[in-house]
Amino acid sequence: MPVVASYNVHHGEEPPISGSRGSGTIFFSGCTGRCIFCQNYPISQLGSGNEVTEDCLAEMMLELQDRDCHNINLVTPTHFAPSIVAAIRLAASKGLRLPIVYNTSGYERVEILRLLDGIVDIYLPDAKYSSDTPAQELSGFKKYAEKNRTALLEMYRQVGNLQIRSGIAVRGLLVRHLILPENLAGTDETLKYLTSEISPDVYISLMDQYFPAYHALNHKFLYRRVNSDEYMKALQSFDDNGLHNGWIQEHIEMA
Repeated sequence: MPVVASYNVHHGEEPPISGSRGSGTIFFSGCTGRCIFCQNYPISQLGSGNEVTEDCLAEMMLELQDRDCHNINLVTPTHFAPSIVAAIRLAASKGLRLPIVYNTSGYERVEILRLLDGIVDIYLPDAKYSSDTPAQELSGFKKYAEKNRTALLEMYRQVGNLQIRSGIAVRGLLVRHLILPENLAGTDETLKYLTSEISPDVYISLMDQYFPAYHALNHKFLYRRVNSDEYMKALQSFDDNGLHNGWIQEHIEMA
């Protein structure tokens, strides 16, 4: 059965996801990754949460719809995909009409994604790394670059570029990339791939929210936040790769 850590109205996502009324987020316990810097590690790695039935999960979705959310936002859902699909179908039979957001680390199997074709409206994946070495060392991902890029192509095939109506996303792909210290995420390579192989009109959320958490406090590179020089290089890469769709998180220099 799925394990749910929490569900609620969330106002902290990208503007077209949260909108004015919030995103109806359901946080699932566990994750496909084991990031040593995870800021939600009690949920992703320590198993915080409670088992719920598919009927209960469907009722959560309907409650979030009744609370006037813009969408149903499934956070780290992959390992519970069969039960989630069953719950969506059950909720739809009872009147669920909101777009379904699939909020994931981006470490996916294409054959699973194909089962979601026609069910997921908005894919919200990470593109965490451009290189397999830091991906495995920092997150436990094997062959992340290959699997992530193949997954992104399949997601794009299904839903295309992000479509926004009256400021709210209704369908499409929105890729998140977190800037890391010492360019461990390979920001320029990642953005170059997204624009050249996915779409020149791809929507990107370039995030500067990294702070040392969990096991990162003692890591030789991850013990600190991103500095201004690293942030500016990421912005330059955004411009150099011709990106014109998306959001850039403002950098706040910490003392």
